[in-house]
Amino acid sequence: MATLEKIRSKSVLLIVVIGVALLAFIIGDAITNSRNLFGDQTTVAKIGGTKIDYNDYVRKREELNSQLEAARKQNPAQYANYDTQLMPQMALEQLIAEALIDQAADNAGIRTSASQLRYYMLDQPINPRLRELIQQLNMSGYGVSTPAQAWEIVFNPTQNGATDAEMAPFQKYWVALENETAQMIRRNTYQRLLSGTVKANNLDKQAMYNDYISTMNVAVAYKNYENFNDDKYAPTDEEMRAEYESIKNRYKVDEITKDIAFISVSIAPSDADRKTASQLARQTAAALRKGDANLNKDLRKEGVVVTRRQVREKDLKNGAVKDFVTTAPKDSVKIVTENIKGFTVVKAGSRKVEVDSLQLNIVQVLGPGMVDKTLASLNAGVQIDSIASDSVLVQKDQWIALFNANGATGALEATQVDSLLNANGKYISLVTSPQGSVLANVTSKSTPKTIFEFDEVSYELKPSTQTVNDARTKLEDFLAANTTTKEFMENATKAGYNVRQISVNPSTPGIPRMAGSNSFYPDSRQVVRWVLMDAKPGNVSHVYESKDAMAPALYATAVISEYDDYVPMSNTDVNKEVSNRVKKSKVGDELMTKYTPSASSMASVSQAMSVEAQNDSTFRFGNNAKVRDAAVVGKIAGSKPGKVVLVKGDNGIYAYQIISEAKEEFPYTDAQYEQQYLRMVQPDLGEMLKGTKNYKNNIYKFEAGD
Repeated sequence: MATLEKIRSKSVLLIVVIGVALLAFIIGDAITNSRNLFGDQTTVAKIGGTKIDYNDYVRKREELNSQLEAARKQNPAQYANYDTQLMPQMALEQLIAEALIDQAADNAGIRTSASQLRYYMLDQPINPRLRELIQQLNMSGYGVSTPAQAWEIVFNPTQNGATDAEMAPFQKYWVALENETAQMIRRNTYQRLLSGTVKANNLDKQAMYNDYISTMNVAVAYKNYENFNDDKYAPTDEEMRAEYESIKNRYKVDEITKDIAFISVSIAPSDADRKTASQLARQTAAALRKGDANLNKDLRKEGVVVTRRQVREKDLKNGAVKDFVTTAPKDSVKIVTENIKGFTVVKAGSRKVEVDSLQLNIVQVLGPGMVDKTLASLNAGVQIDSIASDSVLVQKDQWIALFNANGATGALEATQVDSLLNANGKYISLVTSPQGSVLANVTSKSTPKTIFEFDEVSYELKPSTQTVNDARTKLEDFLAANTTTKEFMENATKAGYNVRQISVNPSTPGIPRMAGSNSFYPDSRQVVRWVLMDAKPGNVSHVYESKDAMAPALYATAVISEYDDYVPMSNTDVNKEVSNRVKKSKVGDELMTKYTPSASSMASVSQAMSVEAQNDSTFRFGNNAKVRDAAVVGKIAGSKPGKVVLVKGDNGIYAYQIISEAKEEFPYTDAQYEQQYLRMVQPDLGEMLKGTKNYKNNIYKFEAGD
């Protein structure tokens, strides 16, 4: 009883301790993950009632990363500078599209039949991951080349020289692929059905046909709005508000958006950095002259890179390196280039004359037991074609490049080349392993070429740590003295910084380098994250850094405004557009009064406008080049011949006179105008699926932390 009483007396304390510990755990988790304490902590996005879970998002990111790596291997030049800041939003958009299609397919009762699954797994495979399964089987020693062969060995192992245990992992893999493929079939089926709902009716097609065959001979005179920035056309606040309200729907936003003022500081090497690089170039040259071909660790630590090159004379690019290598004595050293990008030092080596490619017959023998017999048969004169089998793979007359434009290819080792050339056409073993051997003989060789061997030492000049720190300190001092958005914007230019105003929302991958571009400042997604998660209008950020060693950059930003319905007129771009529209409208009103036609003569009107009238004899409502203003095109199409009409457009005034009307003879093809309708409508299946569903994008909470 005494023990029980002690426990009871301390129960309140225990509850408090447990409560505090639990609260600390929850708060700690919230702080660690920067997520809403009471919200969906693993929901990356939500559209309507559909949620995108973080684990699914991670898998999709990994899938896209794998695709990018494969693309880089296949086409390094095209994807070398691909901005991975685009990947999060790409992954999310794919997941949203898949989730919406799956939901719609479920609602429509679409299922994948067994015959469909068999066809798209075995006969006409659509799942790219089937190739991975086939590769894994081959790497495990089971030779298969088609999905049907893979299925046979996976599900009938004992009949194909395998065991149930060996095939168990492959069976699980196959079942997973079937589930994926069934889902792909359902999605494809629904997408076809959805796209099929966008069709032109007979009235639509006939109207487009009529618009195309109906032509006019129109005389048009156009005078653009000049000097609309004169003070006399300055809009009043009331005019600005009225114009904004009239076009407000242009500025509708679907996500919370914030306008920011943004500073980017690109850090270039300082004079001190360039002086240090110059000293380093001379130290490098001195080390090479002393015979230190590999350079000492201190020079390498500074970023000096040495490369032993073997290059054909024709592949040496014209310039200082070629001039030196082809003329300098062996072991000569020279600083051949030195500029703001760094330096290059070359040490001349030997020159030799060698073949740069060999033509070989190549025989791959699987299994060690047949190697000696096959080699003896080939050297006894047996034709290579006659020995081909499942265990002996042959390739005739294959050219192997020993050198290309970049130098030695490394396709064959020097000892292998010597052995092949010294064999006088006989077969030799190039590679031997427990799994078998590769045999080859020389059937032809290239004309010998002059090969230059030399050491090329390069150094890329980058800003030093001190230079980066100095730039950071300067920016930090500016931010410390300008702690509000107003101060940030007013004083940045005075401090030597260029400020840009940009709009960002949860779907913004990073800070764009230019308006409307798909190129972003490196590592700028972290700035977007701060703006969306932590910042309010008036707040100024700390310094953010892109840590690219060759091109470091610093960022700072301040929040101007935020909104989730319409971009406000305080936005610089909106304000400018509204202001220009008001000004142009005022100029147009003035010109309409000035040039009101008093006669039915286009000549007199165009003369008064100081422009020359242009004739368009094939003016069409849906296809014309002389008039770009859509509203004016509509007015012309609805007018009758005879009268000179003056109309105010968006960017100028038009005077036009319809001289005559006509119809051209073109055959009507139902399919042609069906396609033309689709080109005109350009249905967005993704937007059709989204409809009016509420969209919440939380991706910035999971990416690019501080």
